[in-house]
Amino acid sequence: MIKRFHALYVGQIELDNIGRDGTPANDRRYPNERLSEAFWAARDVARLMDEFGYYCFWTAEHHFQREGYECLPNLIQLGLWLATQTRHLKFGCAFNILPMWHPIRLAEDYAMADIVTDGRVIMGVGRGYHTREMETLGAPLLDAEANRAIFEEGLDLLLKCFNEEAFHFKGKYFECPPPVPYRGYKLEEITVVPRPKHLPVEIWMPIASGKTIDLMAQKGLKAMVTLNGEKILDDVVRAYHAACARHGRPKQLGQDMIWGAGIYLADTQQEAIRRLEPSHDERYKWFAPFGFVRYADEEGRTWGTPGAPARVPSLADGVQQKAWFCGPPSHVIDGIKSIEAKYPGLEDFMIHWAEGLPPDEFKEQLRWFARDVMPAFNRS
Repeated sequence: MIKRFHALYVGQIELDNIGRDGTPANDRRYPNERLSEAFWAARDVARLMDEFGYYCFWTAEHHFQREGYECLPNLIQLGLWLATQTRHLKFGCAFNILPMWHPIRLAEDYAMADIVTDGRVIMGVGRGYHTREMETLGAPLLDAEANRAIFEEGLDLLLKCFNEEAFHFKGKYFECPPPVPYRGYKLEEITVVPRPKHLPVEIWMPIASGKTIDLMAQKGLKAMVTLNGEKILDDVVRAYHAACARHGRPKQLGQDMIWGAGIYLADTQQEAIRRLEPSHDERYKWFAPFGFVRYADEEGRTWGTPGAPARVPSLADGVQQKAWFCGPPSHVIDGIKSIEAKYPGLEDFMIHWAEGLPPDEFKEQLRWFARDVMPAFNRS
């Protein structure tokens, strides 16, 4: 049963002329002072979420996005700062793109954050999807197999950093430590200093493919699925559940997963759709070309596969697919509960901030959601 509420902010600024000027999503350019606004928006949303009893505020690591969409390059630094601005709220990394990091540096940064915030920063890892970011920073993406290999090896090294007091690691991409002389002896092992306070480290990852699901279950990673249509959501929840059982980690259906959906509250569904539609459409102008339309047609085929729709989705599509819930609180409650009822282990629900929605409007949505929706899930 859902009992913890999260929000996801990928780091967009308030975009100009949304839905009005017809500017292609990749043709916008913003000056540095505008791009820096993402930090202050994150601070203000975090303070509000802390006040209203939300559990965790998740943000996304990205680089070079002068178009104003994803402007937060370091999630652990951000979480450290936001923890000083709040009292109880946790800060999730959705996600540290592991192939762009040396795993030991990531482990050290996270361990420091875990210690000084007393566990308020949550680790997350991903493989990446922007060639502009990945290839520029020396990580493979166009070579999908190389991307997978360096991610999996990096994850193994990251887990050693967290879980072993001293170790030697030798793989294709990393050898730690290398066999070098040190103070009169041959270096054979290292200890990460510091290691995290809270062990084992809770690590989250987005579900992207069947191979990813199997790896997550094998390594004990938790799963995040956001803005998926009802059929696609059900497929991945059941695939993750089955994979965990195969690897000796049995769970209830939906356990150790965060399910995320788009939310917009208004007095009527029609009013909610009218207000949200420009931001929704702006989102998919940017994200649909990356393959982020996780809907299924009447025959269960994923959009974009042969025979299924290949167009950019409308908000009406998202509402029909139960990826977006729009309308009065009672309607949104019923929609969330219709998904919750399928998965007895599901405890975490995430609100997705539509990328074109102004910060003040999103904050008002968070207030309204906390006041009139969250109490329906507060069970003793």
